This record gives sequence, C-alpha cells and structure tokens, in this order.
Amino acid sequence: MGPRVQWHHPVPKSRGGRETVPVHPICHAMLHKSFSNTELERFGDDTEALRAHPALSGFLRWLADKPPGFHAPTRRRKI
Repeated sequence: MGPRVQWHHPVPKSRGGRETVPVHPICHAMLHKSFSNTELERFGDDTEALRAHPALSGFLRWLADKPPGFHAPTRRRKI
C-alpha cells in the first residue's frame, strides 16, 4: 500500500457495519463502483471472494505491477 490509505467498511455503514479495514484509494473506488451496498454486505470481510469476483479480478491483475502510490482516475471527467 502506498502513502495514501482510505478506510473501508466491509459491511457498509448503511447496513450496520462498524468495523473498517485499510484500503488503497483506487481499490476502494473500484469496490464501490463495482458493487452495491447489498452486495458488499454479502461479501462482508471475505476478501478472497472479492478478489476472485470477475468484476475485480481483472482490475487486480492490471494493478499488480503498479507502484504502491499509483493512482488513476476511476471516473470520466466532465467536459
């Protein structure tokens, strides 16, 4: 992980989650882009299931050779 860290609720706060885990910002953005709160609640803290999910597995393979502080936009800019 790089110098920037965000805190993710494996069980969303809207679903009663209280615990947090450190997550790289680009990974955190991808989690919330790829899954609804209901889906994230089902995964809970099962990181292996999240990593294996087709919505994330390709992204994680792409990200694997990037430096720890890597950041890229996860949404399109408005023109």
